[in-house]
Amino acid sequence: MNEAYVALGTNIEPRENFINQALQFLDDHPNITIKEKSSIYETAPVGYTEQSNFLNMVVQVMTSLSANELLDACQWIEQELGRVRTIRFGPRTIDLDILTYNQENSTVERLMLPHPRMHERAFVLIPLQEIAPGYIIPVKNKTVDSYVNELPETEKKDVKRWIRSESEEE
Repeated sequence: MNEAYVALGTNIEPRENFINQALQFLDDHPNITIKEKSSIYETAPVGYTEQSNFLNMVVQVMTSLSANELLDACQWIEQELGRVRTIRFGPRTIDLDILTYNQENSTVERLMLPHPRMHERAFVLIPLQEIAPGYIIPVKNKTVDSYVNELPETEKKDVKRWIRSESEEE
């Protein structure tokens, strides 16, 4: 079995539904088992900032799929949930990014492993720290804890555990 960490993000309503549907699709896949789930965090957008806040989380999965097959499954889920790629870093119904796959290092454009910007992003590192603080990020040879400790405090405080508001109740 292969171990992978996958980040999920959404900022188009109904955000919680998109996260839950993506988790269900992962869980329903015959070759993917979700082992750990972080809490859901709410974060301000990065890059293109003229958009709504995101809900983000990270899951640890075990899979018999290859890295490319896992990518295909993630992209299929994005398509099923209406993901449209128009603006780089723009709004999305759901985004599934493979952060790591075993301890593999890949520089192939279709799937770069570990994810090339994961160690810079508080919205990835903080949920990942919740479920795997001592995980050593491949190639970087540093733990998730180390990267989180190096983040500027301003970035850390912008990643907040999400609490559903009354307007988001089903």
